[in-house]
Amino acid sequence: MVLIIIIVITFDVSEKLDDFLGGHAPFSEVVFRYYLNFIPGFVNLYSPLFIFISVIFFTSKMAGNTEIIAILSSGISYRRLLRPYLYGSLIIALIVLAFGNFLIPVNNRALNDFENQYIYTHRPNYFSNMHFQQRPGVQVYAESYDAKTLRVNNFHRDVYDDHYRLTDRITCRSITYDTLSGKWNCEGFFHHTFDGYKEHLSRDEGTSLRSLDVTPDDFNSSSANITTMNSTQLFQYITREKMRGSSAVIAAKIELYQRLLNPLAIIVMTFIGVGVSSRKTRGGIGVHLAIGITLAFGFIVFMKISTVFAVFGTLNPFLSVLLPQIVFGIIAFYVIRTAPK
Repeated sequence: MVLIIIIVITFDVSEKLDDFLGGHAPFSEVVFRYYLNFIPGFVNLYSPLFIFISVIFFTSKMAGNTEIIAILSSGISYRRLLRPYLYGSLIIALIVLAFGNFLIPVNNRALNDFENQYIYTHRPNYFSNMHFQQRPGVQVYAESYDAKTLRVNNFHRDVYDDHYRLTDRITCRSITYDTLSGKWNCEGFFHHTFDGYKEHLSRDEGTSLRSLDVTPDDFNSSSANITTMNSTQLFQYITREKMRGSSAVIAAKIELYQRLLNPLAIIVMTFIGVGVSSRKTRGGIGVHLAIGITLAFGFIVFMKISTVFAVFGTLNPFLSVLLPQIVFGIIAFYVIRTAPK
């Protein structure tokens, strides 16, 4: 794990060195703020691969020293031999589950802050043509939003009844958010109320509104970074974006399901590693590693392809994350079933 991390950091430094120098990032910030928060996320993401290689090294060594043959010859069943592997993989899977859902988002938040400060210093601050559902029956429209001044131009909010009839409409030439009072200062305010065929109109050139029930983040399409949210926040984000009809729901669902289901890959890859490396072969550990690493990278490629089909195709996000686990779970079952006992 340490060797692979050193290699990855070396490549990452060579790729981002110009960005670090261009952003005048201090050496201490790069080491302790960026890479110290980068390592846990990388280890957590590729933990199934690390565990898999460790299992192959360990079990191949036992098979090469004829220890597995001796264990089975003493009357211990192959199923009993697998029990410590199961317990060990379960413990690590639970640790990865806790880290992925609650600790890694904290590290990602620090990474995101570093990148915003030193690398991606020119993020877009101006957004246009926004339309979303604030809550059931309430639609919000905005022509443009300036994230620096917190100003929205040509704001409209429409309220519909259960029969999809317009009952209330607020329009403003512009609204600007006051961070101290938590109110929107509205210019060119018009309020329409509809009762059947009757319409009532009130207007005011300048007024403060608190009841709009929207925040600047609702208009800022770059403010939501799903990797920095813990799973509770991510679930709430998915619920809100689903109601708003946002296209970001699929990516957020995939992120949540990966956090919950990817620890299963540790158990699956552990059993594949045991089944492959418990056979004593002439090639020894080299043959086991070649077969094992091929299967491991096949698993990673399968995971990436299935998520692409979910984002850009019609594959269900939950199924896109679960499908690689099922397919390689079947492979693990077959490998264990055919292993010499």
